Amino acid sequence: MVSIKGGHRRAVTGAVSTLTAGLALGAFALSGTADGATDAGAAVGGPRVKPTVVLEHGAFADGSGWNGVIAGLRADGYPVVAAANPLRGPANDAAALRTVLDHIEGPKILVGHSYGGNVISEAAVGDPDVKALVYVAAFLPAPGETALQLTDKFPGSTLPDALDPVTYRQADGTTATDLYIRQDKFHHQFAADVPKRQAALMAVEQRPIAQAALEEKATVAAWKTKPSWDIVTTEDLNIPAAVQRFMAKRAHAHVTEVAASHSVAVSHPHLVADVIERAARATVR
Repeated sequence: MVSIKGGHRRAVTGAVSTLTAGLALGAFALSGTADGATDAGAAVGGPRVKPTVVLEHGAFADGSGWNGVIAGLRADGYPVVAAANPLRGPANDAAALRTVLDHIEGPKILVGHSYGGNVISEAAVGDPDVKALVYVAAFLPAPGETALQLTDKFPGSTLPDALDPVTYRQADGTTATDLYIRQDKFHHQFAADVPKRQAALMAVEQRPIAQAALEEKATVAAWKTKPSWDIVTTEDLNIPAAVQRFMAKRAHAHVTEVAASHSVAVSHPHLVADVIERAARATVR
């Protein structure tokens, strides 16, 4: 296990560009042999193909939360797709993610933040092109478990007191509830190590998750058959560090711990990109 204190990381490989990267949303075809997607001479007998990194955001966020990570990955030659997560339930959202995966050629590294971990754990099952899973302050549910159950497995989450539930009537006449984080509590709860102005924008841009999504049981777990990496955030107020460690140990994941909030991809993008690249180098030849 690698431990990162105060945001400093070990084994930094290469300079990371700070240029703003474009965010790719939706399903479209990408090739692992796109420009800049190989390391010349990296493998005996020919260049190493760099896999496409597919990023799945979680609840109370959107794809822009990956911007810093995307910039670093693209600077190092990795094709990247940031998928739009519907946040309606693991089965529904995994089906949506698979439509993205099915349109990407070649090997893939699948990355999930927070509830996005539930989604990648289901979407990757049976896909031989998904070579590794990277969990970022995320859930790694076993079949029969829900995000809500895992959150409450150990004390430490203050999320319930920060939520703003919104109940609405659906087209079929039934009611459903979406969950937001209250904007006045968002900085402290979700992104304490992100600059206040930036966190305020994130609070406005957040996308709600269906309450039912957090109560839906997992049916499969791709981490049982695919190698996994896990970034554990020790200052997380959404998913307690003890819960993250429990799930990572059970999955035999390669663990990196960092003193960060739940928004580690925003506050420590270089670290997150580095872990993703380690997973890629270890599993794609």
